[in-house]
Amino acid sequence: MKHTLAKFKNSGLRKFIRRHQKYAPILFFIGGFIFDTLTLGRIDRLYDLSVLCMHMTSLSITLYLFNLADDGAWKNTFLERFEIYFPLVIQFFFGGLSSAYVVYFSRSVSLSRTASFFIILVVLLFANEFLKKRISNKYLQFSIYYFISFTFFSFMIPVFIKQMNPAIFIISGVVSLACTLLLITFIYRKSPSTRAEIHLGKLTGIIISIYLLINIFYFFKLIPPVPLALQTGLVAHNIVTENGKYEVTYEEKKQFVFWRDHSSKFIHNPNEPVYVFSSIFAPTALKKSIIHRWKWYDEKTEEWIILDNISYDITGGRNDGYRGYTYKENIRSGLWRVEVLTEEELLLGVIDFEIIENPNEKPQRLVKKVF
Repeated sequence: MKHTLAKFKNSGLRKFIRRHQKYAPILFFIGGFIFDTLTLGRIDRLYDLSVLCMHMTSLSITLYLFNLADDGAWKNTFLERFEIYFPLVIQFFFGGLSSAYVVYFSRSVSLSRTASFFIILVVLLFANEFLKKRISNKYLQFSIYYFISFTFFSFMIPVFIKQMNPAIFIISGVVSLACTLLLITFIYRKSPSTRAEIHLGKLTGIIISIYLLINIFYFFKLIPPVPLALQTGLVAHNIVTENGKYEVTYEEKKQFVFWRDHSSKFIHNPNEPVYVFSSIFAPTALKKSIIHRWKWYDEKTEEWIILDNISYDITGGRNDGYRGYTYKENIRSGLWRVEVLTEEELLLGVIDFEIIENPNEKPQRLVKKVF
């Protein structure tokens, strides 16, 4: 046994970690991020569900093991030899879970309204990396854990119960809040070093503040209504449906425009309608009503005016998103915006374009694409 332990302590991996101790946490964080980025695709797929549940469970267990290690709880046990890896494992699962959320959020073609959410995600997750020696800071550690937990349940609960609405989001937050506080309380009671380092009331206040902040962002439409995501959104000259396929005719973007598929300049023939096409990813069996809110910018009042709300129903399960479109006739020139909303008016994305009515201009780079 002693020989095996000595051999383990002198292993190549252990020597490598000691030699590169300064960079090991960030490498494990990136490793977890890359692993899930390459392997995850659909939140309702059995593999994805299994990986995320395994990550969340393993992260919770490792946090418990790590926080009790300072008290010598694992001395003279087989876990003692792995104590050096606990911080790295935590970083790996932080990276893995955060990358999963980025994968699912990045399905949306419109992130401009939700950029603030990603800023919070990046700040919380990379704070640990800028403060490399603070991985043992329990306030920071559990704050990041709670943020990860909240996002985990906000994805998982709608997938399992096949429903998504603000009430479900609140329930997801309450479940994650209860689980996090339960873990913190359990560690607090078991670990004298934790009791010496943190004030339970202060940490609880921080966690509840994060809970309230995320809810504020959600209800101010600064967080996408997960797990729904707008995959495709474009303005089109014509749409034909046949045999379950949508043939969409639209003006292709210029080559240097990489953030959308269509041209934002729409050359309009006054005798033709204007179409807006969207495809929305939703987990299997999840049903929702979707609204296309047509807005026109009044240059005189400098305000966006709502001209129409047109809705249609979707059912989840299609990998490339549930397709649908709306159109308007007798349209006027100027700046337009179509907001893609849930029936609760939570924002999935925004499709911006400018209607140009000029008899001397004709649409360029017209393409037909089947969705």
